[in-house]
Amino acid sequence: MFFLMENLHHPGKDSERDRLRATHRDWVRSGGDGLCSVLIGSALWDADGGAIGHWGVLEAATEADARAFSEGDPFFAEGVVRQLNLTRLADGFQAARISERMTVSE
Repeated sequence: MFFLMENLHHPGKDSERDRLRATHRDWVRSGGDGLCSVLIGSALWDADGGAIGHWGVLEAATEADARAFSEGDPFFAEGVVRQLNLTRLADGFQAARISERMTVSE
């Protein structure tokens, strides 16, 4: 199954986000130690170019795995994220159109 993950961050957490960025990227690369695969994602910015969150398209066996991945992300676990939205995508989602996944396959 595929899910759209959207995380909105608390205002004023730039230094915490910067401190956690490397461990966040490691979490994404590992798929949360195998909980899911991250196809693609990015930061979310406001109109002035300030970071306000991040999003990703996840492939997971269950919604529980996708949620465990999302909540295990250092940004979430360390309190940078104020709101997590997880939405299942249509069964016909064309994942093959994303040529290079962010999660490294072993």
